[in-house]
Amino acid sequence: MDKKQLIAKIMEKPELRELPLEDVKMAFSNFEKKQAGDEEKERLTRELLHKVFGAFGSRKLLVSSLREREPEWILRKHFSTRERLPYYAEVYGRILKGIGEKASILDLGAGVNGFSYKYFKEIGFDVEYTGIEAVGQFVELMNLYFKKKKMKAKALHLSLFQLEEIKKIIGKVKKPIVVFLFKTLDSLEMLERDYSKELLSAISPITDRIAISFATESMTKRKRFKAKRNWITNFIREKFRIIDDFEIAGERYIVLEKNFG
Repeated sequence: MDKKQLIAKIMEKPELRELPLEDVKMAFSNFEKKQAGDEEKERLTRELLHKVFGAFGSRKLLVSSLREREPEWILRKHFSTRERLPYYAEVYGRILKGIGEKASILDLGAGVNGFSYKYFKEIGFDVEYTGIEAVGQFVELMNLYFKKKKMKAKALHLSLFQLEEIKKIIGKVKKPIVVFLFKTLDSLEMLERDYSKELLSAISPITDRIAISFATESMTKRKRFKAKRNWITNFIREKFRIIDDFEIAGERYIVLEKNFG
């Protein structure tokens, strides 16, 4: 079986069917040269994709009958946003402090975070929101919600490895521009080592602020992780100016901007 056929077979699974081809190819490249048969490469690639894109999601969010659900229900079903749900106003208030009353938000690796849109208004911010997400089902779900509520928001089905496309999108929105990368960098590193540094370096000159976050506790057992993530925190301290660094509900947030010094 050639590479194209193998990738098509990998994407036959319903939960992987709507991933960007770019991401599936990236995952497959980790095993392409491995001394293993096609079935083993297929299995390993699917396992990696599940780790990257399925770690935070519930299968209940992949069905098409959720358009009548309340946003809090959706946020609660996605593991990443569930723990953030009681603290959205506090988190957004700290990230956007001093940015002004209006802002463009680019949410990279959004998951279903677009369902938190109302919290911007609750704390007095007029936001134009763009969520960029690889899981096509989540993109469709968010866009149905945005359209129904007539929000200044949209979701785009795109791989975060399509860096030039992301830069074009950032270049078209109004300033000030704030980028979210919530619990996303670890997943990117699973597919390509040090891509997080490349991404941050590429978007920082054309944005006003970037907010990244990491899980500091396991989502189920609430056990604290030992990993300090020095590989990225040292890079940030060296290359950027840190505006804020705080932890809420098992999630550490680092708010940064380009270094003007």
